[in-house]
Amino acid sequence: MTQLPDYEQQVRQTHAELIHLVVKACMNASLKPELESVLQTAKNSGWEALVDKIRHILGGRRDAAILQGLDNEDSVIICAILEGIQNPASLPDINKQADPTMAAPGLAHMVHAASHGDVQALQAVSIMAEQMIQTTGDLRLLGGIMHRLVNGEREPDTLCKGMGPSGEQLVLSLLEELNKFSLQ
Repeated sequence: MTQLPDYEQQVRQTHAELIHLVVKACMNASLKPELESVLQTAKNSGWEALVDKIRHILGGRRDAAILQGLDNEDSVIICAILEGIQNPASLPDINKQADPTMAAPGLAHMVHAASHGDVQALQAVSIMAEQMIQTTGDLRLLGGIMHRLVNGEREPDTLCKGMGPSGEQLVLSLLEELNKFSLQ
């Protein structure tokens, strides 16, 4: 499955705070207790593999083999942490908000690939949906409709039911991107 170029940047920006916390804790051991509560919350939210790898990094591991067994999103986060340790200037801007409309092309690509038999894409969409469902608000609702999107549901009123304006905009952007695949 090919990745859109903005995918990695979007993941890095979405998780900028965590990336910064880990890099700072690697540079200053006194910050590890503050990070530990964040890691415990992440672990309880289903991010066990990521938390395990972060703990290895905190313990001094820096080799590329640490990426083995991680999904795409977790790999991007770990790479950003490792790059940030080597070059703090590479860290994402912690004050910049991730653009939810940038997520639409990447999500559409994964949904399209999953709906056309790409097993890796289907697994990624399933994992993503599970993680979204464990959150709140529009993201939780988006996680709940991912299966319907993979199965071909494209009715905006049905898919946006209960969402706020930003969630609706993301779903509409996603549907617009999915429509582009049908025009090809």
